[in-house]
Amino acid sequence: MTKYLFIIVVLFSSLVVKAQDERLRQDEYFKEIEQRRMDSLNNLRVDVQIDGKTHYTDYKIIDYKKDTTFVDTTLSITKDYLFNYLREDDFEQLPLHNQGQTYNSLGYSFRDVSLLPAMGNRAKHVNYYETNDINYYHVPTPTSELMYRTGLEQGQVLDAFLTFNMSKRHNLSLAYKGMRSLGKYRYSLTSHGNMRLTYSYQTKNKKYEMRSHITAQDLYNDENGGLTPVSIVNFEEKDPNFSDRGRLEVNFSETHSFLRGNRYYLDHDYKIWQRQDTIAFKSSYFKVGHILSYERKHYDFSQGTANSTFGSSFDSSISDEVHHITSDNQAYVALKSPIVLGEVKFNTGYHTYNHYYNSAAVINNAIIPSRIKGEAISAGGTWKTQLKKFNINVDASTLLTGPLNGSYIQASANYQQDSLFNFKGSFISNSRSPNFNFLLNQSAYYAYNWSNNLKNERIRTLAGDLKSEKLVDASFEITQIDNYTYFSDTTATVSQPRPLQADNTVNYLKLKVGKEIRFGKFGLYNTLMYQKVAQGSSVLRVPEFVTRNTFFFADHVFKGDPMYLQTGITFKYFTAYKANSYNPLLSEFTLQNEQKIGRYPVFDFFINAQIQRTRIYFKLEHINSGISAANYYSAPNYPYRDFVIRFGLVWNFFI
Repeated sequence: MTKYLFIIVVLFSSLVVKAQDERLRQDEYFKEIEQRRMDSLNNLRVDVQIDGKTHYTDYKIIDYKKDTTFVDTTLSITKDYLFNYLREDDFEQLPLHNQGQTYNSLGYSFRDVSLLPAMGNRAKHVNYYETNDINYYHVPTPTSELMYRTGLEQGQVLDAFLTFNMSKRHNLSLAYKGMRSLGKYRYSLTSHGNMRLTYSYQTKNKKYEMRSHITAQDLYNDENGGLTPVSIVNFEEKDPNFSDRGRLEVNFSETHSFLRGNRYYLDHDYKIWQRQDTIAFKSSYFKVGHILSYERKHYDFSQGTANSTFGSSFDSSISDEVHHITSDNQAYVALKSPIVLGEVKFNTGYHTYNHYYNSAAVINNAIIPSRIKGEAISAGGTWKTQLKKFNINVDASTLLTGPLNGSYIQASANYQQDSLFNFKGSFISNSRSPNFNFLLNQSAYYAYNWSNNLKNERIRTLAGDLKSEKLVDASFEITQIDNYTYFSDTTATVSQPRPLQADNTVNYLKLKVGKEIRFGKFGLYNTLMYQKVAQGSSVLRVPEFVTRNTFFFADHVFKGDPMYLQTGITFKYFTAYKANSYNPLLSEFTLQNEQKIGRYPVFDFFINAQIQRTRIYFKLEHINSGISAANYYSAPNYPYRDFVIRFGLVWNFFI
């Protein structure tokens, strides 16, 4: 249904664009636009006329924090790292073999804060667009982007995006990412759909502003449970009879997981008073605002026949369902003035949550309730200011009422030294309840039923980020976690994890460095990450070193610069560690003590090209799989992908 709705909306919006295009081109807005553009390929300012009137910085992308970037149609090595179905750099993640499956973790970040627990089923949310993943736009002419990438065995991913301003103050965007891939191993089909619709508006006097979005997402996966013990032997011994991976036996058949979610979001504010300093280009205002978010999720795990891997069950076939509904209402007032040295905002919120199953259950004379339902009131504030070259941001909030407790404070200072470097230091402290599936779970499998009263996780992080084209890109995180919550160990024969909390404080250090070195037309881009869990390594497990190194050639290859070519080879490697095991019933990763993975190299060869505003990607992934030892796994029992040829493109249109 979502796909048909998307097609109808796109056809309708095309008519709107055609009707409005002529009026947009006559708007006074375009008379004030500069005619120059920064070309990131050679770092020189050159004259580029997108439509004779527009400048690339007028094609604005605004994130949920209202930070602005611009549409970038250039080709770089970092763009190559983004060309995957998540469309983000997955350096700290390790994908299972088929795109659309989940990722194991090579590193962690604890910078995100929240007052209330999330739904859980975290492995299923890898490709789920949260509120902070949604962008808004402001463009002088209709703008679109088409991303295509081949999958594995009868599959591909297509991400189509269109945005246009119906007038100078109204913007609408529509996007749909559809992905389907059969996979090389049995029962590993993936089929995902992510629809996003945004609308933003600003009055002529800029007193009233609003942003809103709607998302509709459905993420379906076949779950095969990984290879059987016999198949693992055949895989590791490189038995030629099983070079066709579809011949290998897997643990599950007729097993599926499915996550659906819909969200409705509105953020709007009104400036009761405002003043613009035309000399210093600084604004002052007093405004009131309101944010509303409502979201429904549904997670389903089903099996045609119960499998003893999860222990004994109440039913011969499995159909576990959980529902999750949240709503957030927030009102705020904000004052920005030189007197208060920046912007001060105070907010109060009303939150409701309902995490529920169809009915209560009785296990060993203990009642497993059907739901966790409640409401809470929060209060908080933020302060943003600029002191010379420092940008300071402080944000704090706490729950005042309700059965759950939660609070956070995060403070950051950003220092910009001209074009030499930018450094940001941050401190984050967050106390929140563990996710809902740690607190309550029901299943047709006997061992997967629990109701817990767990302590709040208390997370403290000190972080720093250095960005410099001339020096180096580097970051560090030092994190302490009290009451770290995890799913317990599983054995090789029976998977029966339980929610537990660490007795001791977990101390985690992460250092990451990246640098591009150029030798004329050749380049070397190195990324290295070092991690250490000084205390708590029995519950938080990471590889000590992770590296990615790309050696490449890049240059214009024909007269007149019609094509920019980029070709090279990327090497990836991480040290061995006891990686978490994937549990498809919970859609979570759980501790295990049976198998180490890692210590295998992966080489990818690529040829990328840019022709005008089209980037073409051709990649040979894991080209060394045929000659290296068959010890490459993404998680215990789940092999990493074999050699595969990928093709794709990203194509921008400016009408």
